[in-house]
Amino acid sequence: MSRGFSADDVGMQTGRRVLVTGANAGIGFEVTKVLAARGAHVVLACRDEDKAEVAMNRIWADVPQAELSFQPLDLADIDQVRESAQAVLAGPRIDVLVNNAGVMIPPRTLTKQGYELQFGVNHLGTFAFTGLVHRHVDDRIVITGSIAHKSGTMDYSDLSASRSYHNWARYQMSKLANLLHMFELDRRLSAAGRATQAIGCHPGVALTELTRHLPLPLRTLTPLAGPFFNSAAQGAWPTLQAATGAHVQGGDYLGPQGLGEVSGRSGPARATRDARDPKLARELWQRSIELTGVDPGI
Repeated sequence: MSRGFSADDVGMQTGRRVLVTGANAGIGFEVTKVLAARGAHVVLACRDEDKAEVAMNRIWADVPQAELSFQPLDLADIDQVRESAQAVLAGPRIDVLVNNAGVMIPPRTLTKQGYELQFGVNHLGTFAFTGLVHRHVDDRIVITGSIAHKSGTMDYSDLSASRSYHNWARYQMSKLANLLHMFELDRRLSAAGRATQAIGCHPGVALTELTRHLPLPLRTLTPLAGPFFNSAAQGAWPTLQAATGAHVQGGDYLGPQGLGEVSGRSGPARATRDARDPKLARELWQRSIELTGVDPGI
């Protein structure tokens, strides 16, 4: 473990069923490809079926024996999240749920229910979907954070961003919410005597399509910075460790081991005091129930 975890450390997953949200691109795609190559049946839970089919065909080209299936999931619409969850609950049980899907610094956009897109998708959609299906998950629930959470603050006063919108601040808040959710979920699962564990991870700085909303000067420089950051495949290592690592326990938070947790192999990551604050987490949990209408019941 001291050298860190990479895709090479993922053991055989034959017989296991893993649902990955946002599996058609970036880190989700790389996670799906590795798990499928190791024998897992991977459910690609994505908003766009055409893009999911393209992703599956890419994987089948490299891994002809891959067991893959598609599940519609639009985290920007809680009504559709409910429909998707019902379909999942009607199917085989899941060993691992990987909450990977997210949006990063888009122009001001609202979810169908009228919430700012980043908080709505990254947290509320993830909270609702997880809350609806968690009893169907036997082993692990993975929630993706970010080093951006370290600058995040929870502010419920303007969830539609109607008064002001700063894309980075909203992203940071959504990622702090992800970690508050993960730690609180694991506490509640443990208190309920459940074997299922919640585990957090972050990819460091990975060069994926999430960077498409960066300002043009930064997008232009991104290829030059490549050697200092993770590729999408490397950025997937913490997620793969969270999903499959033999020594991972509930409440663990994993990320790259390089300077500033920006790149490198995966291992323990640092979460802020706010991210680990049970009082903040309980408040977020209750507000999330009110905002989504989904009570996980734990």
